[in-house]
Amino acid sequence: MNSGENKEIGYNEMTDPIPAATPSSSDSSVKLETIVPKTSRSKPPAESKKLLAPPPDLDAPELYLNRELTWLQFNQRVLNEALDERTPLLERVKFAAIAGSNLDEFFMKRIGGLKQQVAAKVLERTVDGRTPAEQIRECYTFVRRHQKEKQQILGQLRQDLKQQGIVILGYDQLSSEDREQVRKDYYDNIYPLVTPQSIDPAHPFPFISNLSLNLLVTLRYENDQEQSLARVKVPISAGAPRFLRVGQQNRFVLLEQVMANNLDMLFPGMEVLGYEIFRVTRNANTERSQEHADDLLALIESTLQERRFAPIVRLEVLPGTDPVLRGRLAAELDLDEEEDVFEVEGILGTRDFFEIAALNIPELKDRVHHPIDHPALQSSRSIFHIIRDAGAILLQHPYEAFSSSVERFLREAATDPKVRGIKMTLYRTSSRSPILDYLIQAAQNGKQVAVVVELKARFDEAANIRLATRLEEAGIHVTYGVVGLKTHAKIILVVRQDYNGLRRYVHIGTGNYHPETSRIYSDLGLLVYDKEIGQDATELFNYLTTGYTPKRNYQRLLMAPKVLKKALLEKIAREAELHDRQSPGHIIFKMNALEDADVVRALYQAAMAGVKIDLLIRDSCRVRPGLKGISENMRVISIVGRFLEHARVYYFRNGGQEEYLIGSADAMKRNLESRVEVVTPVEDPQLRQDIHTMLETQLGDRRSAWEMQPDGSYQQRRPQADEDPRSSQELLIELAARRNKDVTRLKKRKAKGFGGRNLR
Repeated sequence: MNSGENKEIGYNEMTDPIPAATPSSSDSSVKLETIVPKTSRSKPPAESKKLLAPPPDLDAPELYLNRELTWLQFNQRVLNEALDERTPLLERVKFAAIAGSNLDEFFMKRIGGLKQQVAAKVLERTVDGRTPAEQIRECYTFVRRHQKEKQQILGQLRQDLKQQGIVILGYDQLSSEDREQVRKDYYDNIYPLVTPQSIDPAHPFPFISNLSLNLLVTLRYENDQEQSLARVKVPISAGAPRFLRVGQQNRFVLLEQVMANNLDMLFPGMEVLGYEIFRVTRNANTERSQEHADDLLALIESTLQERRFAPIVRLEVLPGTDPVLRGRLAAELDLDEEEDVFEVEGILGTRDFFEIAALNIPELKDRVHHPIDHPALQSSRSIFHIIRDAGAILLQHPYEAFSSSVERFLREAATDPKVRGIKMTLYRTSSRSPILDYLIQAAQNGKQVAVVVELKARFDEAANIRLATRLEEAGIHVTYGVVGLKTHAKIILVVRQDYNGLRRYVHIGTGNYHPETSRIYSDLGLLVYDKEIGQDATELFNYLTTGYTPKRNYQRLLMAPKVLKKALLEKIAREAELHDRQSPGHIIFKMNALEDADVVRALYQAAMAGVKIDLLIRDSCRVRPGLKGISENMRVISIVGRFLEHARVYYFRNGGQEEYLIGSADAMKRNLESRVEVVTPVEDPQLRQDIHTMLETQLGDRRSAWEMQPDGSYQQRRPQADEDPRSSQELLIELAARRNKDVTRLKKRKAKGFGGRNLR
């Protein structure tokens, strides 16, 4: 949680809604009479009175919230967790760090992309009616307010930490003994990593790396009036701690303050006249078209190199920075000083608070969560026999363990003499993942192993190049997917020689094959033994390894970019057609983001037909619920808790013939049209009930749920006196434990001869 946040200091409750990401800063409301067909707007008043009320114009920009602004509101909800006193203190610090890290990535990816559009003179408006330049301006307004609130919250957190004996000191608060100890520690363990760089006619302005923290030092030689500048990088990226421990207790001082007050080490014999601290963020949108690439690996490596030198999109400085130096920095970095320079009243680079959050003080953290082994997999039998007997097994991570399910699936496939081949996709994983070892072991055992590695997984490109090379060196067939499309699907196919011929076993998931994030991301997976799904998986991997698309007919799986979007739109329309009083329609979507305008429009149409629509959307969401005559039957809920919500679920009541779909795809234009995605039906009645329970638990959350208002703002729910104060994630932990106990009790009853029922 890659991955699954607004109050003033001291507030225990949310008294006001978060400022809305509205179409207009002057009017946050939407009046139905303004959303009418464009042709009717030009009619004279007298003629209009004779007409029936026209249907709303579902293309009106006012109906669509902006993707960037709604994502920023999500980050505001993350930040809110840092202030919520119901959350343990070090977890609150962690949420502040997450909010800082998220904002860094927002500038690298989203602002970087918008700036490229501005540079290309793109004037086309988004579905919500904004040009790229307008989006940047509105985002900057939001960010400056968000940034100020974050620093206020950090100030409160520092006070709360101090009460627990965790103190972040200013350098001027250190005693002479403390300063001597810190200077020695710095000299012995960090100073060798520091490299000063002069800035003068003989030394041009140096390269400034992404997200680096820097000192701009003003110097002169003794008895010399001529001044010079030097840049000193704070070596956090080289492994130095941002928070330098003072003594043996939990007392810390910022590394940049230690460096700034010991510059005589770097510049002996020179007079230090002053210093400024600054931080930069570079654009991460450096992808180039692979259409004509002879060597995709070389292309990605070249792109990564270009990213290091990509344009800077943000400069952060402290208040009181010398105006001349501030202006020079902006000019050297090719930034607009008025727009792209952000003053931070506090600590630059709040993502580094992860260091404080990592302190080993259990009483200031969430209770350790231990995922259970899935009840169906608590057996020493072959996992393939278990899956074959069950037909399908639903996995709920992190409530159920990844290691004893997905990893076990691959581990046994690697050693089972009856397994002939393994095929899988890898979008993100850990270099320490045992999955890589199992794939290599399988190849060494003579099995055919093919892996589709997505080299363009943002910020994991270098790691994926390394793992692809490692797999190839082990004799594994590695491909990089289809030209022009990212492979975002999460699927494993195991081909096994069963007693009655070759049989296919499949895992389809909503999350990455990443053992570390599987403990902090909330995801679903399906282990399935099904002939048609197995055949579809085979067709998919043939497509991914060849890129050939003619006449590939999928029977059960819904694939993007060819089938999924059309299928979703048809299912939404079908729900509206089937809806009536006796059999009311109902749609539930759970996903990270809902951005595709065609899907939003279809949902509005279904809601206007009377269909009840529940949307569990973690971050970006274009839909506006509660608009009279349009979306009164819709509600949008965002869950923000200790686990990052990452599962994708599509539910349609379908006139009583319910459909449950899970998979890798969010309802975003990029996912539905520019990525390879896989969505699978879940048909076992008990597994459907498990998904239904999960969805209802989250829709009823009174602790971690934020509900969107008609103007696009969010309000955090609060439990009433008679309502459960626990979050849906806490309840899902309890439900998983209860399932486990029920199965254990059932086994004991069977062992004693009492029999029992199949619980899952």
